[in-house]
Amino acid sequence: MCETRSRLPIALRMLLASFALLSILSSAAFAADSERGQRLFRVCAPCHAVDSDINKLGPHLKGVVGRSAGGLSDFRYSKAMSEAGAAGLIWDDKALAEFLSSPKTKVPNTSMRFWGMWFQSEIDDLIAYLKANP
Repeated sequence: MCETRSRLPIALRMLLASFALLSILSSAAFAADSERGQRLFRVCAPCHAVDSDINKLGPHLKGVVGRSAGGLSDFRYSKAMSEAGAAGLIWDDKALAEFLSSPKTKVPNTSMRFWGMWFQSEIDDLIAYLKANP
């Protein structure tokens, strides 16, 4: 009887430790990966710069997180994007995720020629990369 009592706390501790380890590993597995985001950005790079403030066909995205939509004074945005910014659209994580998922749904009539990303993990990784370039 004494052995059973001593094993129960050990078994319980092992179970709790297993749950804790699983929790740590699963959160790390789902964390955004800015290096993968950099690779994904290659699709965006023909039209957007992220490491400089030079505009291309599209506006540069350096420091885009926290910026107002249509907020660069040296870029000519579509009427839709300018109006979205005037209406208060700020490029936070949620707004960027919605836009990257479906640009024409988030900002109808935008001139951006991109259909959107299908996978949330890719969107999260791309946003992590954009955040790494303030």
